[in-house]
Amino acid sequence: MPPADSTDMDADKAQRYRSRMQRQKAVVDAAIVRADKSKGLLLVLTGNGKGKSSSAFGMVARALGHGMRVGVAQFIKGRSDTGEEAFFTQQKNIVWHVLGEGFTWDTQDLARDRETARRGWSVVQTMLRDPSIDLLILDELTYPLKFGWLEISEVLSDLQNRPAMQHVVITGRAAPDTLCGAADTVTEMRDIKHAFQAGIQAQTGIDF
Repeated sequence: MPPADSTDMDADKAQRYRSRMQRQKAVVDAAIVRADKSKGLLLVLTGNGKGKSSSAFGMVARALGHGMRVGVAQFIKGRSDTGEEAFFTQQKNIVWHVLGEGFTWDTQDLARDRETARRGWSVVQTMLRDPSIDLLILDELTYPLKFGWLEISEVLSDLQNRPAMQHVVITGRAAPDTLCGAADTVTEMRDIKHAFQAGIQAQTGIDF
C-alpha cells in the first residue's frame, strides 16, 4: 500500500482542527449568550504566590484606559515609594490612600494596628458609598480580617450595600472563607518558586 500523500495528511489535519475549533466556538458563543447580567463585581485575589496586588493594579490600568474612576486603599503597606503609586497618582480619575503603617512584625503593637485598620476602614466606607468610583482596590485587606482587627460581618455588609455597578478587588493571603463565598470571582496565586527564597532582595519595578 503506497504511503499517504503529505498534502492529503496536512489537509486532513487542517480539517480536524477546523472542526474542533467550530465545536469550541459553539460552546463559547452559547456561554456568552447565557451571560446576560451586568453588575458590580467583587473579586478576591488570594494565595501565597506573588502577583496579587500586581493583578489588581493591572485592572486599575484597564479601568483608567476606559475612562473609569478608580479608588485605591492600601492596608498594611505604609510606604509611599512604590512604582504603582508613583505612576498611577500622575493619572486622572484616581484616588489613592496608603492606610497602613508597615508590616505587623515592624509595628509590634496590637492596639495600634487595630486602630490603624479601623481608621482605614472608615476611609473605605466613604469610597464604598461613592457611586462615582467605578473600581475600588482594597489592597491587603485580608490581613486586618485574618487578625481580627476588622469585623468580617461589618465589612461584608458595607460591601453588599455599595453602589450597584461599583467593582471591588480585594487582595491578600488567607482570604476568609466567608469573604470568598460572597465574592463573584476568586483567584488563588500559588507559590511555586520565589527569588527571595534564594536570598535575592526585592527588586525595583518587580516587587515594589
